[in-house]
Amino acid sequence: MATADQLTFHEFEGATNLLVETPDAVTTSRSDQLTPQGHLAVAVGSGSSYGADDEVEEESDKTALLQEKKQQPEFWTFGYYQSFFDVDTSQVLDRIKGSLLPRPGHNFVRHHLRNRPDLYGPFWICATLAFILAVTGNLTLLLAQRRDPSIHYSPQFHKVTMAVITIYCYAWLVPLALWGFLRWRKGVRERMGPYTFLETVCVYGYSLFVFIPTVVLWLIPVPWLQWLFGALALALSAAGLVFTLWPVVREDTRLAAAVLLSVVVLLHALLAMGCKLYFFQLLPPGHLAPLPQATSLSSSMLPPPTLTRSMATF
Repeated sequence: MATADQLTFHEFEGATNLLVETPDAVTTSRSDQLTPQGHLAVAVGSGSSYGADDEVEEESDKTALLQEKKQQPEFWTFGYYQSFFDVDTSQVLDRIKGSLLPRPGHNFVRHHLRNRPDLYGPFWICATLAFILAVTGNLTLLLAQRRDPSIHYSPQFHKVTMAVITIYCYAWLVPLALWGFLRWRKGVRERMGPYTFLETVCVYGYSLFVFIPTVVLWLIPVPWLQWLFGALALALSAAGLVFTLWPVVREDTRLAAAVLLSVVVLLHALLAMGCKLYFFQLLPPGHLAPLPQATSLSSSMLPPPTLTRSMATF
């Protein structure tokens, strides 16, 4: 049994001094661990202060999130679309290079866009392609006039309007229809994960870059060479679209995937063939000047005036 001296209350000077310095300290006894002399554990500071700090941090995080949401501009403002043009030259060149060199298993969206689609590249690629189409179409007629003087050339400014309407409608309406179809198929096949609308527009915009040098090469007045350049450009551009869309459509049925990819390639081929046949056609026969040989022949067939007078006198 314990003696009376062992049962008496002992004061510890260290703990007493610490309690005097921090009167709000909480003392806890460690009675579960039996030690020869006993110990007092002193916790400096009140436990309620930690909970208050956590609440303050949570409130500050919520306030920061609300401020970020408030700072995001609305979609009808200019600042909302400013982020889509926030790219540098190296990023645009890397994306152009990726569209010119498609490879199987090399996804353009994952390797080049990296969840940051832009509208700067597609906008200027479409504008450049439309301008070059109109200019080279007029240059083709001008060069044809130099080879054949019978062709009467006049500037065709309406080709600028047709080129702008054709290129921009294709670069926006076709991606919109494709994105809507993939969203609809996502409801049918839950494993499908379609790209966003801006990513789809970005893919189509950069896929048209290969046609810019091709249109310039179409100035060479060799028909079979023009069609060869057009076929190569179409193959590269369509291959980039197919390799980019395949990771999305492969989760669908084989029939739906085959039909979708076939339609994408067919529309791309129609665009290339339409531009070749419309902007690089020769003038119709009505624009041809009359041949000088035919005029001379018709005048030579008329009887001479002296012969007519002699016959009338006779």
